[in-house]
Amino acid sequence: MYALQQLLYGFPEPAPHKRSKPVEVLCLGLPRTGTESLSVALRTLGLQTYHGWDLVFEPDGSKLQHCTELVRRKYNGARDGDVQITSAEFDILIGDSQAVVDSLCILFAPELLTAYPDAKVILNMRPDINAWYRSIDKTIVRGIDQSWIMWWMQWFSAEFHWLYCLYLRYGYPGVFHSVTTTDGIQRNAKWVYRDHCNMVQGMVPKDKLLKWSVEDGWEPLCKFLNKPVPNEPFPQTNTPGSYAERADKLVKKRLVKCLRNLTLTVMAIGGISTAVVMWWQGRFPEVTSLRLNDLLGRFTKMT
Repeated sequence: MYALQQLLYGFPEPAPHKRSKPVEVLCLGLPRTGTESLSVALRTLGLQTYHGWDLVFEPDGSKLQHCTELVRRKYNGARDGDVQITSAEFDILIGDSQAVVDSLCILFAPELLTAYPDAKVILNMRPDINAWYRSIDKTIVRGIDQSWIMWWMQWFSAEFHWLYCLYLRYGYPGVFHSVTTTDGIQRNAKWVYRDHCNMVQGMVPKDKLLKWSVEDGWEPLCKFLNKPVPNEPFPQTNTPGSYAERADKLVKKRLVKCLRNLTLTVMAIGGISTAVVMWWQGRFPEVTSLRLNDLLGRFTKMT
């Protein structure tokens, strides 16, 4: 199955990256805990920040595939469970970013702590776990995982295929301990949230850890990072409404490519079917083999 994925949707391997700045901050909270606001705040404080949305909107499909392969290695890989991911493999994705928020932190919290042992850690949380659950159920389960458009698009866009696999086929089911994203979140989300927070607090020394929520604002964040408090309100972004707007933009952006690839696929299948019928009836023209090779080439090149 994975070999077929590589054949139909594969990108070249991404180039390695030699880091010139250290990773200073890892924000290890689960999704829907103020990750967007926190990323804006960290950029305001002068830290080059890698946010999960940077991966979602990554124009280089090879990085999406690379991240998917890391997730697959962790949750569907080694039979002995001994999975190790190096800082060099993470650096391919985050470049020279000094702070990392959201997706990578959700999927690889222990591995990031091992890869960047000198980084400070912010555990971004929601005071009301029921409010957090309602938010993640609305945005990820109902808004994305249960969308037939999302399921359909994965087959006709290489970038969207790896994005779908990264989050909905491997990532969220792995994080929430289930076969599917919907089942994992709806059955396990609350205890996973508690276990995740306990795991982070158990792995990080107290002097390098800040437990923080958006309601806490600038002061504890700036004190922890030794930064002056900005003379502006703390950013309030990524409400459920804005989340849906950004998801819609992502869908529309790649829908055109999906429709183009769907058209090519239908044409290819139609041409191949016609050629097979003509061959079966003994009316296969000499030039058909050339056209068949061309159609097969178009069909396998899903980019």
